[in-house]
Amino acid sequence: MHEQFLLFGATGDLAAGQVFPALANLLRDRLLPANFRVHAVAKHPFETQEAFRDWLLERVHARAGDAVDMDALHELLQRTDYTSVDLSKPEALGAALKLEPGARLLSYLAVPPDLFVPIAQGLKAAGLLEDPARLLLEKPIGRDLASARAINAAIAACVPESRVFRLDHYLGKATVQNLLALRFGNTLLEAVWSRRWIERVDILVAETAGVDGREQYYSRYGALRDMVQNHMLQLLCLVAMEPPSALDADTVRDQKLMVLRALRPFSAQSAPDESVRGVYQAGVVGAQAVGGFSQIEGQSVETFVALRAHIDNWRWAGVPFNLVTGKRLATRSTQIVVTFKPVSHWLFEKPRRSQAAPNRLLVRLQPEENIELHLMSSLAGPEWGAMELQSLPLNLSMAPTRRRRIAYERLFLDALNGRHALFVRDDEVEAAWQWIDSIADAWRVADFAPQPYVAGSWGPRTAAPFLPPPMARAAAASPRASA
Repeated sequence: MHEQFLLFGATGDLAAGQVFPALANLLRDRLLPANFRVHAVAKHPFETQEAFRDWLLERVHARAGDAVDMDALHELLQRTDYTSVDLSKPEALGAALKLEPGARLLSYLAVPPDLFVPIAQGLKAAGLLEDPARLLLEKPIGRDLASARAINAAIAACVPESRVFRLDHYLGKATVQNLLALRFGNTLLEAVWSRRWIERVDILVAETAGVDGREQYYSRYGALRDMVQNHMLQLLCLVAMEPPSALDADTVRDQKLMVLRALRPFSAQSAPDESVRGVYQAGVVGAQAVGGFSQIEGQSVETFVALRAHIDNWRWAGVPFNLVTGKRLATRSTQIVVTFKPVSHWLFEKPRRSQAAPNRLLVRLQPEENIELHLMSSLAGPEWGAMELQSLPLNLSMAPTRRRRIAYERLFLDALNGRHALFVRDDEVEAAWQWIDSIADAWRVADFAPQPYVAGSWGPRTAAPFLPPPMARAAAASPRASA
């Protein structure tokens, strides 16, 4: 297990909100080596090491709150040193970092993708990517297929793929891993996991937060590149992939890659029927008035996107995968909903067949994590003249633990130990971008502009058919669904 953690982007929101809380919790549980140290790097200057630690302590407390053990955080900060350096200058890194070449070092690049190559080149020149050193990259990898290929090629020139870890924190969530256990460990679900029994799959990532403070980044990426290319496509792959012959890293990633390559490309003709773009306007979220998204001049990006994806293979032909994500929506929720086809013959008077709720598997990732299976159950009793059915949710999750894990905890442990299964391979990244590029190109050719929607709604009205049924009904009924 590697014992040195080199963090680039140490003054960013990700470091304060996720990275240091996750490392502190691992330290609390004694899951890190006794001599574990963090080397924090960013451009911002601090007069002393204590000044950086005090500043970071305040930021972590404000952002992470109860998710971090403060005593462990204090201990972690005593194991942390800070270096200020311009990350865009490879030649400056070697001079600034006082680390020995050949160390058991995990370098984590929690920075924008345009800094990946100069940092990797600086580490290579300083001897800090020699075996057994590892490189951990935060998403996104580029902003299109061409830039992703360029980054992957430049990284490959600095360190072999076997020591590269591309992080998508959704893959570290316990509920996502439990989805694999349910799919491949139970005959009940294995037998019905195909187009014959499944009617549709919905993947929703809804956020109440806006783009405040990230306008420059979001004006370059938008919701399609920021959320769909990584988080949502990884969830789609786990739902749709064929059963792997083993759970080793490459076997699992081979199956995910097959799904990505089977995604039907978009065209300018299909885009208007198969997608919706939106951008939020001023409105009310959580009883608080909020402003609209300010586009950077000359840009036109979306803060909301709904897509109908089709997987052209034997298992999923004809089954729509509806992907919806957006900022400033009505509630914060990330979920996967698998809706099964209705029974072939309906016997019951109540409810009528048209009003019967279908069987559904619901996987919630946030704000809480749990898995439910919705079946139909009888309300029969002496006061009823006929059997009446209602939907009965069965909780399939394990009992919650006393301490809720941060997804980054599992991923950091795996990277420190050299386990690849929960990380994304270079060809996965490129296959995902190839599909995303087909959507962006189709929008451009079709001149498909974002539609306005009021903050606090479920997006543009035209997106209602793409939403999971409860949200679709709320969207259709809301007078604030679009501007």
